[in-house]
Amino acid sequence: FANVKIYKEEVFEGFGRAHQKMEALASYDWILSVDSDEVVSPALAAEICSEPLDENTVYKIRFDNYYMGRHIKGCGWSPDYKYRLYNRKTTGFDDREVHENIRLDGLKIKELKNSAKHYSFECAADFLRKIQNYSDLYAKEYAGKKSSSPSKALFRSAFAFLKSFVLQKGFLDGYGGFIVSCYNAQWVFWKYIKLYEANKK
Repeated sequence: FANVKIYKEEVFEGFGRAHQKMEALASYDWILSVDSDEVVSPALAAEICSEPLDENTVYKIRFDNYYMGRHIKGCGWSPDYKYRLYNRKTTGFDDREVHENIRLDGLKIKELKNSAKHYSFECAADFLRKIQNYSDLYAKEYAGKKSSSPSKALFRSAFAFLKSFVLQKGFLDGYGGFIVSCYNAQWVFWKYIKLYEANKK
């Protein structure tokens, strides 16, 4: 596409700051933030183009999450709403290392009708890479600010699996639901273990 601009950052300072740098580089004030593993459906694109956008409103989009090509409807993955369409004159992303979000203070929120597709994980190896990366960022962000312990890591991890697989009906998604539930539990376990070790240092 002739209008595409590509920027490469040599140093990664966390997801929030990466979004803030992107906001500053944008040519226009309206921003639709889409990650490389996300796909805007034609219906969503048409809806955005026809929407009378209000700069004091942040627009919420539903994401359909997939694992190995299957739409996962349990495990807390559905419905999965994210704030992604906004005007940079009135708001922008916060600077959190991980699980960054758009600042919503004093702004209206509107949910768009059509969804986007999120192909975050193709196989178990993708989960392992994300656990490693996100748990490092979590420990870095909260070291010295939150307490942790091996027992906290164990019990919260066990509850995360129970919540995902049973309470949020991950078992209805078969193998995919089991793997996603295991991922949820392991992400919780390792983020608290790494935070515990970071606090010890």
